[in-house]
Amino acid sequence: MSVLEKYLPATAVNPLTALLETYRVHLKIVNERKSRHGDYRPLPDGTHKITINANLNQYRFLITLIHEIAHLVAFKKYGYKIQPHGIEWKQTFQHLMVPFLRPEVFPSSLLPVLARHFKNPTASSDTDAAMSIALKSYDAPTDNIYIFELEYGSYFITAQGRRFKKGKKLRKRYECIELDTGRTYIFQPNVQVQLWKKV
Repeated sequence: MSVLEKYLPATAVNPLTALLETYRVHLKIVNERKSRHGDYRPLPDGTHKITINANLNQYRFLITLIHEIAHLVAFKKYGYKIQPHGIEWKQTFQHLMVPFLRPEVFPSSLLPVLARHFKNPTASSDTDAAMSIALKSYDAPTDNIYIFELEYGSYFITAQGRRFKKGKKLRKRYECIELDTGRTYIFQPNVQVQLWKKV
């Protein structure tokens, strides 16, 4: 419990501790992984292991932890043949999140965004641009900028060191040209990059 106090909103610590104990979860907090915020796996002895990135802000940490617990609960209830992010997981995730969607846990500015997201939760919170941007506003400040904030024609560098030029908007996403290959890639508006050169 004392470890969770560092990573979660104070009012979420007790109920999350109870969930972890009920389902015999070994929680491991790890260094940042670029490809995921967290993951779940069953262990041979009947217990369960969940890993969560240590660099997440308290609200994203909470959502990610419940996301992974929802995998565990859905698999126990429906079996391991279900789709990892199918309807069974979505309903389980919604059910587990309901007790936390209140102003004692989340800032009032986040609650409407979360309410919209949890009508049909996605496999990753990052694919919901509105929720991703709302959650990232609680991250520690960085030099990064969102794709949607860049001017048309600006040059930027991704976290992987690839260089792009921002192109036109396609409904919600943006066409961008990779400078080294000339290939066109589609970016979500909430991807964070480093500005390289303005127009």
